[in-house]
Amino acid sequence: METVVNINDAVNGFAWGTFGLVLLLGTGLICSIITGFFQIRHIRHWFKNTFGIMNGKGRIINDAGSLSQFRTFCTALCATLGTGNIAGVSSAICVGGPGAVFWMWVAAFFGMMTKYSENVLGIYYRRRNDDGAWSGGPMYYLQDGLGSLKGCKKLGRVLAVVFCIFTIFASFGVGNMNQINKITINVEETFLPDFELGYFLGFHKENWLIGIALMFIAAFIIFGGFRRLSAFSEKLIPLMSVLYIAGCVVIIIMNIKVIPDVFGSIFKFALGPDAVLGGAVGTSVKLAFNTVKQGCKRGVFSNEAGLGSSVMAHSNSCVREPVKQGMWGIAEVFLDTIVICTMTAMVVLSSGAIDLSTGLPVPGTNDATLVTKAFGRCLGQPGEWFVVVLIGIFAFTTVLGWSFYGGKVTEYLFGITVSKIYRFVYVAFIILGAIMESNITWDISDTFNGLMMIPNLIGVLALTPLVIKITKNYKDRKLKGMDITPFLSFDPNIAKDTEKAVKKGMD
Repeated sequence: METVVNINDAVNGFAWGTFGLVLLLGTGLICSIITGFFQIRHIRHWFKNTFGIMNGKGRIINDAGSLSQFRTFCTALCATLGTGNIAGVSSAICVGGPGAVFWMWVAAFFGMMTKYSENVLGIYYRRRNDDGAWSGGPMYYLQDGLGSLKGCKKLGRVLAVVFCIFTIFASFGVGNMNQINKITINVEETFLPDFELGYFLGFHKENWLIGIALMFIAAFIIFGGFRRLSAFSEKLIPLMSVLYIAGCVVIIIMNIKVIPDVFGSIFKFALGPDAVLGGAVGTSVKLAFNTVKQGCKRGVFSNEAGLGSSVMAHSNSCVREPVKQGMWGIAEVFLDTIVICTMTAMVVLSSGAIDLSTGLPVPGTNDATLVTKAFGRCLGQPGEWFVVVLIGIFAFTTVLGWSFYGGKVTEYLFGITVSKIYRFVYVAFIILGAIMESNITWDISDTFNGLMMIPNLIGVLALTPLVIKITKNYKDRKLKGMDITPFLSFDPNIAKDTEKAVKKGMD
């Protein structure tokens, strides 16, 4: 285990070092510039065509083998809304200070257009699999997009395979073991604080029982296919999002007097916690970088902008227009980070567990249960139960969502049959997540997030001219009313069929 930790630390240092952060923020900045800062200039348009159609056109399915826009959105959120929104935010603040929240916002602002570009490319390069369902994702736009550029055929294919391999490992880390580990910790500390059943194979028996129970529930949903998963997501995601936001609003109102100080601390420590009361210049730079890194890491851990993972869910949409699904990517990052993660940050920073004058955690603070204790201080034991249950649901839906992503990349590498075998292995790993140590799962998750990010962002950057072309085409047609041929798919046959559907108003 010590060897694994050392190797992971070395790889993590590369993936989340200067290179990784510049690549992440730089891609988001470039995608924002080439689209004319679409997330700001056309905020009314994308808001109207995402949140504005959730109860209407967004629920209509116009294509066999696909999902409605709203159901696709919920399926993507199923994976993105997880412990990163709660425990991840707490961890970022405890390690990087209140300023980490500022860098979450920055990463999310640019991440909106990164995910927009990913979704645009995902729809443009998707194709049908042997079951008649849509298959899309970074592996396809790396292979057929980057691979179509002069001299890049082999590079595109290699990066596609590398992305898939990293995604498989990430699915077991960020998508599975990390989420299950947090569920187990919170259930034990809240509902079973004095419950001891002894040990089995060196691990607590209660951990085994929690893991087995979660494994059977997950198996029922996962083995039911992506339609059962999406139906489950459509019903649960909106409800739990509204409940969590409402709960956070109650806590914020109860602590309203310190909210100005909370925002003051976020901006004050955006470049590091004053080098811990005036340390050396070198220490200041190190702390500032750590603040930026923690904010960006936890932001990506939460909204997955730059990873390319949620593209695989968005590619199942019945939408024909790439830009329309791109707008759902903007909405996803907005809801996940700008709304939910910010709510968590307000609860954490107003809880008294963080010294707002120094930016440092109060001695004895436990980032894993910080939000739970904050609700408990304001609402008593019911408040703690409320958070634990919601964390469990958030985390569990992430496990379900990532099973779909892992299955899709396995399908790309080995075919549909092997992807079904992958799901059995994935479900079995749920037990391992319940008994592993928390810090190990967090570290592994961080590493594979970064490794997934690199090939995906290389592909997005290489294909920015295409994103410009598709976005301009859409704006000319939809916003300026020009009668021109749409850009809908790289495949002439798919493009022809989808163009007919668009002209009939089916999109």
